[in-house]
Amino acid sequence: MAVRFLAREVSDLCLGKPALRSLPVSATVADALSALKRSGESHVSVWTCEHSLAANGGGDCLCVGKICMVDVICFLCREKNLLNPSSALQSPLSDLLTKSPGIVKHLEPHSSLLEAIDYILEGAQNLIVPIESSRSITSRKKLLNKPSSFGSTLHNGREFCWLTQEDVVRFLLSSIGVFSPIPAYTIESLNAIDTDVMTIYYDDPASSALDSISLSLTEQKSIGVVDECNKLIGEISPYTIACCDETVSAAIMTLSAGDLMAYIDYGGPPEDLVQLVKARLEEKNLGAILDFLEEHSFSSLSSFSSSSSDEEFGLSRSGGSGRYGPERSSEPILCHPWSSLMAVMIQALAHRVTHVWVVEEDYSIVGIVTFAGILKAFRSIAGGVRQNPEGDNSFKH
Repeated sequence: MAVRFLAREVSDLCLGKPALRSLPVSATVADALSALKRSGESHVSVWTCEHSLAANGGGDCLCVGKICMVDVICFLCREKNLLNPSSALQSPLSDLLTKSPGIVKHLEPHSSLLEAIDYILEGAQNLIVPIESSRSITSRKKLLNKPSSFGSTLHNGREFCWLTQEDVVRFLLSSIGVFSPIPAYTIESLNAIDTDVMTIYYDDPASSALDSISLSLTEQKSIGVVDECNKLIGEISPYTIACCDETVSAAIMTLSAGDLMAYIDYGGPPEDLVQLVKARLEEKNLGAILDFLEEHSFSSLSSFSSSSSDEEFGLSRSGGSGRYGPERSSEPILCHPWSSLMAVMIQALAHRVTHVWVVEEDYSIVGIVTFAGILKAFRSIAGGVRQNPEGDNSFKH
């Protein structure tokens, strides 16, 4: 029964999914920043379209990546961009795209759920699936060789949605009984715990974790903030940073890991930390980033989001650009090695996080469970696991 369930088409997961809006690969970092602020979405898709070939029956539109606020923030933290952040925002969007291949993958609607899981286990974070709508059918006839407008949902007359790892895990949970007794097994017995974790000491400079922040985004993990006994006391999560705005780049370059957690936690940065960031920028002679911080203050960002037109992207305003909300927290979601797979799935989905930390009773770190680790356990049920890029059958537990 479980194998038959995994043979279901991915189109079943696309029901009710909105058409995916996009940016062309020729856009700038500033364009991506504007799209992220106006959409209220955590990511914006980036596309390349060969419209000049479409009229001759060739060419295609492909999603080549995705951008989130973490990408923008890490980009602004680069040394040369700290010296001239305003100029950095005019850089081409291609400068932000991850060099890791396969982050996004195109998939046909008739593809199986099993194929989708395989792509995720090979590194895909988002699956791009074509969807049919009355608009896309009509537009396919009229707009086949007309370039998509900025923020359009149409690509050569077709519309697409994307499926995330969370979507797939949520779909499996909706029919969890099909996979019995696997969901009741412990995550330890299923080898679902990833022991390759990233940590930083509470008092260490947050800037020392900059490379880890980028890596955690790629691996859908988080950076554990630990005390001198290596016990977990918090985290610096790409999900949390993605809910912030570009001014956090200044905080990353000036604060300790512990202070950064407080800076990006609930309700926006405390005033004393804002002043500390400004003082340290002056000490480091980073006047350009200080001016940038003043220009893009949280109050002006809020007024920008409320006064700007969303017609360019056809998107509703959702929290504006200063997205400091009660859902954002540096408090890690925890489980134990003896927690069941289903319990961990529910935790991750309930808190809308991509990972759950695994700790002992004294909060010493055992590892981390990601959506990919969860899906690996379900994938093993189908058997015949195809080899991963490294050539071993590590998808099988």
